[in-house]
Amino acid sequence: MDAAANSDRDLHGDKIGRWADGIAPKRNAWIDRNRHYYKQDYEYLKYLIPEASRILVLGCGTGRLLSELRPSVGVGIDISTEMIAVAKADHPEYEFIAADLQDPATLSGLGDAFDYVVIPDTLAATLSGLGDAFDYVVIPDTLGFLYDCEAFIDQLAQVCGDQTRIVITYFSHLWEPVLSLAEALSLRMPHPLLNWLSMDDIVNSLEMSDFERVHLERRLLVPFSFFGLGTLVNRYIAPLPLIRQFCLRHYIVARLPRPSAERAKSVSIVIPCRNERGNIEPAVTRLPEFCSDIEIIFVEGNSQDGTWDEIQRIKEAYPDRNIVALQQPGVGKGDAVRAGFEVATKDLLFILDADLTVPPEDMPKFYNALNSNKAEFVNGTRMIYPMDRQAMRFLNYWANRAFAVIFTYLLNQRYTDTLCGTKGMSRENYLKLARNRDYFGDFDPFGDFDLIFGAAKLDLKLREVPIRYRERSYGSTQISRFRHGVLLLRMVLFAYRKLKAI
Repeated sequence: MDAAANSDRDLHGDKIGRWADGIAPKRNAWIDRNRHYYKQDYEYLKYLIPEASRILVLGCGTGRLLSELRPSVGVGIDISTEMIAVAKADHPEYEFIAADLQDPATLSGLGDAFDYVVIPDTLAATLSGLGDAFDYVVIPDTLGFLYDCEAFIDQLAQVCGDQTRIVITYFSHLWEPVLSLAEALSLRMPHPLLNWLSMDDIVNSLEMSDFERVHLERRLLVPFSFFGLGTLVNRYIAPLPLIRQFCLRHYIVARLPRPSAERAKSVSIVIPCRNERGNIEPAVTRLPEFCSDIEIIFVEGNSQDGTWDEIQRIKEAYPDRNIVALQQPGVGKGDAVRAGFEVATKDLLFILDADLTVPPEDMPKFYNALNSNKAEFVNGTRMIYPMDRQAMRFLNYWANRAFAVIFTYLLNQRYTDTLCGTKGMSRENYLKLARNRDYFGDFDPFGDFDLIFGAAKLDLKLREVPIRYRERSYGSTQISRFRHGVLLLRMVLFAYRKLKAI
């Protein structure tokens, strides 16, 4: 950037800093005055960001948002010295820094070493155990005040690791006339002229800086309580298709998909099996040795055809394969998957259904997506390639198509086949999912939706892997079209309540 551009940027920063300094003494009063709006905003951010995360807020104001998120390590940066003074007085448990976010030195100081000169010794000590990144970098409306949004987003990589999520909030400019009127009537805090940024503009800027979007959401249709009616509308009506296009608040979650380290990660493949005796040996012999460390975990579920004995035989017959045999403690595929993942010891965890309708030969595709960090959650899809004639019944096929459309809306990422049994994620992310399982509870007899909903809650990047769906060569399907169809409808309502009506 040349000297003239630097000068313009500095003049813009001085102007915004003076405005923020002037508003700082009344900032918390404005938040309290519009407490319904801020409560709704904070509640959704708390849904996106688990408590006890390591959080950096860029444009932290008086620190109210950082305090609401309850981080284990919290750092806020703002250009206004007066805002920072209020934040330090109100929230001494967190660290606050007065600095210009458009100055490249500001974020570079929060990079790998966390030792930039503007950071006090107390903050350096706090950050010494962080490794190389924060869990979440929150940018609450800050883009509206910046001189050069693209240059700012370019700098965010310095505070991002493989697991870091960028969370950006902004408002819809469809609301510009309403907000201007509210400001004229002294119902909204006075603002300087802000940048005109749509959700697409922000996503474009992120992608230009090599970030990829993970989650887009629009919320908050009624910014006032109206005796509780606003809360009901915002929770149940505002998230609906079409209606949500008119919402006030935009939320964008992104990640920086850096390539993984060169080492090949180890793999645990969990194979739930009930009455699958004829498929046990082919599951082992057909599985390619696509990495040097593969653990095969058979989880047997009270079979009547000698499946458990066959697993024991195969374990002895193939001593060169790392085979683990486990009898599940409960019933249902979901219980089997959780039991298998609990004993798994490797870096990446996969499910392979024992019916082998998803060919074991396709497992390297799933592995490559995770090992390269192109995905954080992989899900097979049977809906791309032609499938064997008897592989899926007619009604099942079209029900899967319909549910894929519904769940794409509910989960904010494209799904074409939620019920394909082959899925995968890192063990690290599965442990996070398990720690947050209380949010959903023990709701899923299939095992698929426990992982899908949990991955959506963690904002893991989904990639679908197309597979060629085959007929069974042994045994019969354990799926009941109508009973399980009713369960799927219940899953839709459950997902709406837990993922949309927040």
